[in-house]
Amino acid sequence: MSLLERIGIKYPIIQAPMAGTATPAMAAAVSNAGALGSIGIGPVPVEVSRQMIRDIRKATDKPFNVNLFVHDPLVPDTARDETWCKYLAAEFDKYGVPPPCALRTGYGTFKTDQAMLAMLLEEKPPVISFHFGLPPPEVIKALKGTGATLFASATSLEEAKACEAAGIDAVVAQGNEAGGHRGIFDPSGTDELLSTSELVSLLTKSIHIPVIAAGGIMDGAGINEQLRLGAVAAQLGTAFINTTESAAPPAHRKSLKEGGQNTCLVAAISGRPARCVESNWTRLLDKLGQDGMQPAAYPNAYDLAVQLHKAASAKGDDSWGPFWAGAGAPNAREMGSAELIEQLLKEMKEAPRGKL
Repeated sequence: MSLLERIGIKYPIIQAPMAGTATPAMAAAVSNAGALGSIGIGPVPVEVSRQMIRDIRKATDKPFNVNLFVHDPLVPDTARDETWCKYLAAEFDKYGVPPPCALRTGYGTFKTDQAMLAMLLEEKPPVISFHFGLPPPEVIKALKGTGATLFASATSLEEAKACEAAGIDAVVAQGNEAGGHRGIFDPSGTDELLSTSELVSLLTKSIHIPVIAAGGIMDGAGINEQLRLGAVAAQLGTAFINTTESAAPPAHRKSLKEGGQNTCLVAAISGRPARCVESNWTRLLDKLGQDGMQPAAYPNAYDLAVQLHKAASAKGDDSWGPFWAGAGAPNAREMGSAELIEQLLKEMKEAPRGKL
């Protein structure tokens, strides 16, 4: 049985979870259209996550994916947080707002979140996916016991092999072009920065579980290319940012058109490398290197980024926006999510080497 048959979807298209941008309405629309809709609940409280799952179920009886962040627990470092706040104090001063004196850890990790696990065991979403790493073996076993199909992101062959050994059902091969946070398990280690095509080609030859391509895929021709390389499906995120059901604010949508051709990986926003539209954050990269400065750890750094963006946007300046986006961002289309699935399928049929 193929992965698509096992999940119960018709088309090899997955809408990326995109925490904060993907909504239950988006996921339901995509799933109703025959693809796999997703929501990201990594930074979301348990009961809000439960309601999001129930909202999807009210709108569709089709399968959907729920994504979790599985990073290592934060080791508190007050001195590092304070240093980062002081480093950006001058930027807050420009907007007449005092910098924070301390940073808030907005959310934890699924590695240690027993309340989130209990909720998932009760709600039983059909597909569950992991980003930044893998949960403990007993958690994987418990989730599989509900009948869930499990995905996990991998940015390298080593990570993909770890997913396979852990009993994960499919690997999301996250190429360097992908928007948002890199799924690298250890951000302090070496990131090979393989392209989506390079990673898919490597993994399909090296592991024995299905590979899902993710990163910079914006149209049907791009989907076909990844299927030709051996992927069983393609996951698209940035392509859905401008859809009707997206929670992306107007400034984020606007940024894709005006600066989306220049996306960049930067760790200063959240404390982990993530691809975003060129902004003050990306322009800060050279200065950070010159000053020998490291941002606060993930996710504390994101607290400061959100506060700085709020202060700037209140003055009409969106140049500090943490606007996640992948390669090809200017090609994001304005239409409903179901309509986008229909358009992608049409392009797949019309493009060379179409597989439908």
